This record gives sequence, C-alpha cells and structure tokens, in this order.
Amino acid sequence: MPYVNVKITKDGVTKLQKQQIVEDITQSLVNRLGKKPEHIHIVIDEVEVENWGFAGMLTSEYRSAPKSDSKKL
Repeated sequence: MPYVNVKITKDGVTKLQKQQIVEDITQSLVNRLGKKPEHIHIVIDEVEVENWGFAGMLTSEYRSAPKSDSKKL
C-alpha cells in the first residue's frame, strides 16, 4: 500500500491543482509499479512560507530578497 506525502508551501495552490497532482502521482504508481489505485494514499501538506526554510533563510524572506541576495545556493 503506497503512501506518498507531498509537502508544498501554502501560497495559492488550487483544489484543481491538488486534484491533478493526486491523479498524476496515482497514475505514475500504477504505470511504474503496477499498484492498484485503491491502494494508493496521497497526503498533501500545505506549509506556511514562514514555516519553511530554504537556502539558510525562511522561504518568505528568500522570496522577498533581492535577486543578488537570493543566489546563495
């Protein structure tokens, strides 16, 4: 029974987009691993941008940083 946990930042993802993500992941597991769709569980966790760190800073800060500052990768 596959379980997939998708974590995304909470910034305007629509219900339709989430539905499409679930459909795409399900179809991939059916095609690649031969799993039955009714056995696949997918959870989408939406995380506030101030609760997600990236490149040594909060995502909210990273996104608002000038382009030259945000290239610390």
